[in-house]
Amino acid sequence: MITDSFKRGIAAGVVAGLAYGLFLAFVGNPLVGNLEYAAHDHAGHGHTPGAVPELMTGVVSVGSGVLWGILLGAAFGVAYYLFEPSLPGDGSTKVYVLAGAGFLTVSGVPWLALPPVTPGAEQVLAVDVRLAIYGAMMALGAAICALSITLYGRTRSERGPFAAVGIAATPFVLCVIPIALTPTAALESSGMLALAFRWLVVLGQIALWAILAGVYARLDRRAGGAAPSLDDLDDDLTAGV
Repeated sequence: MITDSFKRGIAAGVVAGLAYGLFLAFVGNPLVGNLEYAAHDHAGHGHTPGAVPELMTGVVSVGSGVLWGILLGAAFGVAYYLFEPSLPGDGSTKVYVLAGAGFLTVSGVPWLALPPVTPGAEQVLAVDVRLAIYGAMMALGAAICALSITLYGRTRSERGPFAAVGIAATPFVLCVIPIALTPTAALESSGMLALAFRWLVVLGQIALWAILAGVYARLDRRAGGAAPSLDDLDDDLTAGV
């Protein structure tokens, strides 16, 4: 039933969101703090954050991470129930395929046009323009993923899995068109901290989707069994990582 898949998605989202929130609190926030400190120092204004603001920022990061995980998990559970028959593979493979498509749709493809920018970077495009571009790239990402999955399903039996993967990858060439037409969205430094921040955001989202898929797949295999224990949820988190 769709309600069961929805509940599994929320449960997986809580675990994934908690892990993501802790990642932000202990890794992301210190890096952002260093970037802000470097910006203030470069401008000639010293800034020393206190322990209380850092604690509050960490709490907010964990809470927002959990909420983001619940939102993604709920959508993931509904999407899996609706599209599971058309996904390639069997068992957990379907879950990870959907998670990959979700990452590409929500983050991966849109970031090709509007990559993550460091805090304080000067935005060239207006907010409504950036939102329109991001929404269009999400729609493009969803369409490309759907076309890719369809091509794989139609060619795998005739040409084998390796050739089918190559054929399924061809729709992603379409991403080049909007990327070439999208102007630079922000002006920022190209220092190591800025590069590290960008990769931190990317890897954080990849980890979030991987944990979400891992926990959901474990819960899906145990569907109809006893309620998961704390040890089971810990195993799910490990499986997702």
